[in-house]
Amino acid sequence: MIALLRGTLHAKSPNRLILDVGGVGYDVQVPLSTFYGLGDPGTAVSLRIHTHVREEAIALFGFATELELDVFERLIAISGIGPKLALAVLSGIEPGELITAIRLQDVARLTAIPGIGKKTAERIGLELKDRLPAALQATGPAAPEPSPREEMRGDLLSALINLGYQRPAADKALDTALAHSPDAGFEQVLKDALRRLMKS
Repeated sequence: MIALLRGTLHAKSPNRLILDVGGVGYDVQVPLSTFYGLGDPGTAVSLRIHTHVREEAIALFGFATELELDVFERLIAISGIGPKLALAVLSGIEPGELITAIRLQDVARLTAIPGIGKKTAERIGLELKDRLPAALQATGPAAPEPSPREEMRGDLLSALINLGYQRPAADKALDTALAHSPDAGFEQVLKDALRRLMKS
């Protein structure tokens, strides 16, 4: 599964772009929060990727930050919310504001997002209130800049989830692997985490 893409922006439109990686063009769907941060075609782009596999197709969803990807994957874990709706949520509200609205159970703010009705807003608030990423405080206007180690952990977690492992198990395996080898690189930590997951 694809967890990260780095390449040259070939073309872009709201909610979709084509990324040229070594001469191969990847069609990636993105939220507006990511789209607005992109440069013009020809600029270098790095995106965290969620690979969504269905019987008839494989779809790639790209995000500029680990926080966007984290929120997206938590949204699609809710019954009745698919990738397209989760993308619409992130396109209708900044991740930090979304997290604040969920923590405050602000149904009115959530229903202001196009495509989100009252029942869906209530379900999002109920299911995610206690399972939000810790990157922002309830009042947090902006996420702190992640360290290189935190970025690597985020990339590793995304890779394990895209390989089919459940988030709690992947989190535990990563924490153990990183504690065991705090100075190890991406590949070594990934191999260690996979070995631990296969034993569990």
